[in-house]
Amino acid sequence: MYKKYVKRIFDFILSLLAIIILLPVILILCVLIKMKLGNPIIFKQERVGFNEEIFTMFKFRTMTNGRDENGDLLPDNLRSTKFGNMLRKTSLDELPELFNILKGDMSIVGPRPLIIEYLPYYTEEERRRHDVRPGLTGLAQVSGRNYLSWEERFKLDSEYVKNCNLILDCNIILKTILQ
Repeated sequence: MYKKYVKRIFDFILSLLAIIILLPVILILCVLIKMKLGNPIIFKQERVGFNEEIFTMFKFRTMTNGRDENGDLLPDNLRSTKFGNMLRKTSLDELPELFNILKGDMSIVGPRPLIIEYLPYYTEEERRRHDVRPGLTGLAQVSGRNYLSWEERFKLDSEYVKNCNLILDCNIILKTILQ
C-alpha cells in the first residue's frame, strides 16, 4: 500500500515544501549560474523512469558551452569550472529535480535515474530498479555513492525495490541530510 499510494503523496508534499523553503536558494543559484556559466540555466536530459518510461530530468547546469574550432563541445574536463564542481560536490545541481518529483516523474527516494543508453544492458534483476520511481536520493547513495561498483549499486537498488517502505525511506532521507 505504501509503495503504490502513500509514497506518491509523501513525495508530492515533501517536494512542494522543499521547493517553497529552498526557493531563495534556487533563485540565487539561477542568478549565479546565469552570470558564471550563461544560458541555459537548467540542464535537461532524457532518463529512464518508472516502468522504463522515458522522462526529462532537470538539473542545474554545471559546465560551460565551450566548443572547439569545428563547433563541437569540448570534453567535460575542459568545460568544468570551480563553480560547477562546487555545485556537483554539494549536490546543489540536483535541486531542480524537486520539480520532477512534484510532477511525478521521480520520487524523493529510489534508485537514481540512469541515461537511456544503459537500458539494453540491464539484466532482468537490474531492470527491477524501474518497478519504482527513480529517486533524488537512494539506498546506494547513502551506502557509498560513487565509491561503489556498478554491481553494488544495482544490488542496493534491487534491495530497495524489494523492501520499499516508509521507515526505510525516512532512514534514507535522514542519512542523506546528515551526509
